[in-house]
Amino acid sequence: MGLEPQFSYWERSSFIDNPDVIIIGSGLVGLSAALHLKKSEPSLKVLVLERGFLPSGASTKNAGFACFGTVSEQLECLQHSSEEEVARLVNYKWRGLQRLRQNLGDSNIDYQQHGGYELFMADEKAYADDQIEKIPYLNNLLKQAIGTDNIYSVASNKIANFRFDKISWMIYNPFEGQIDTGKMMRVLLNKVYDAGILVLNSCSVTGIENQPNEIQLITSQGNFKASKVILATNAFANQLFPDLKVVPGRGQVLVTKPIEGLKLKGTYHFNQGYYYFRNINNRILFGGGRNLDFEAEATWDFGHTKKVKQQLITYLNEVILPNQNAEIDYWWSGIMGFGDDISPIVKQVEPNVFCAVRCNGMGVAMGSLVGEEVAELALNS
Repeated sequence: MGLEPQFSYWERSSFIDNPDVIIIGSGLVGLSAALHLKKSEPSLKVLVLERGFLPSGASTKNAGFACFGTVSEQLECLQHSSEEEVARLVNYKWRGLQRLRQNLGDSNIDYQQHGGYELFMADEKAYADDQIEKIPYLNNLLKQAIGTDNIYSVASNKIANFRFDKISWMIYNPFEGQIDTGKMMRVLLNKVYDAGILVLNSCSVTGIENQPNEIQLITSQGNFKASKVILATNAFANQLFPDLKVVPGRGQVLVTKPIEGLKLKGTYHFNQGYYYFRNINNRILFGGGRNLDFEAEATWDFGHTKKVKQQLITYLNEVILPNQNAEIDYWWSGIMGFGDDISPIVKQVEPNVFCAVRCNGMGVAMGSLVGEEVAELALNS
């Protein structure tokens, strides 16, 4: 069944017919790819299909961390990847953050560089000592990636200023920041519209058929055709291509009500990055906990679990804001895409069908470059 019974002539001629490239997914990667296509070849007709009312997945649901990795995250990566690959990926994330700022403007995304902190509990002495001991090694390894050899440093003397409880060691990285991801997506969408790129929401793609002279997409709103297709759905990629090695990972997040006299500024991680928090408009945003049950959190379903919610509340009231009984104003969850390989997947999956997925929880850092990379791949294939 085609489009004829569903759309008027006007709808088809102005919205549906004959795009050169269709991008599936209107998150940071998909929209960055769309903009790069139009910038490279202004005559291209580019259409973006988004299954949600707003961008689904993580782009509008993430924590807004402009980060490239804590000491423990880098050392964990080194357990599975070479020094060269880890340094390359840090450089990629670092350049991605600069590209995001360059493309959208710091004021438009409310970029603030208060630095990033990694926290270690009082009962983690041996672990903290080991991480701190490796700081000089990491700084030397990553100095070419960032352009300085003074990336990580011990900052345990600042713990009292933040009024944390049960925290005994802290590592600081001055080069990390934070953004407002809602503002990021608003300005990105405005740039897409200004470039003449159409975004259609509430259009779920259920199938991709590679035909001799075109790609046909089966969607909840009818069938679409294009010369080339880019899949930019991150964690949801293997719903369409099961062989792609992408595992979903749900991140559950809370935001408190405004807190008078809040002293925290910056981004904070603990427990190997599985918990993370930051300040936002005199509130605390706090998320994580998927390590409590990896299997349960490897899901495409949004929502919450009692186990994770309770752990977040406990840490909030006992570690981050001790004895304050902070009130919670918002709960939500986002779905990230992970894999054993630390690099994103940017490749051709079928003739004229390309993918840019698996940002491993670092979509803010990598998304701009990943989108541009897959756009170049589509243009040159």
